[in-house]
Amino acid sequence: MAKSLAIRRYNRAIIGLSLIYAGALISAEYVFKGHEPAGVLAYAIAILPALPIIGMFAAIGRYLTEEQDEYVRMLGVRQSLIASAFALSIATAWGFLESFDMVGHVDSYFIAVLWFGGLGVGSLVNWLTIVRAS
Repeated sequence: MAKSLAIRRYNRAIIGLSLIYAGALISAEYVFKGHEPAGVLAYAIAILPALPIIGMFAAIGRYLTEEQDEYVRMLGVRQSLIASAFALSIATAWGFLESFDMVGHVDSYFIAVLWFGGLGVGSLVNWLTIVRAS
């Protein structure tokens, strides 16, 4: 099956943003370990790795609005909803455990890592649904 224009555009965006993320993260780590920036510059450098991740969320949203196949779009929406429920559920539970000093602190950017992992869970749910329907 030929890939839609929407999925090709999405794949290009995700690959490009992943490369930008890697470069931004490595650069920010290098600057903070060797030069100790201060003030507004420190905030700007620290936020740089977050920007491509935010771009990935936007690329997913753009893909879901541009996908012409309604069934494929529904699968993507379901996958995103499962990812959101997965990440938010774990983050909420962890937050309560942390507030009662039951577990250690985890940096909040790991919520995005959970969300992307949740996309895998959503993909598995989609696959199982398709297999069961066959």
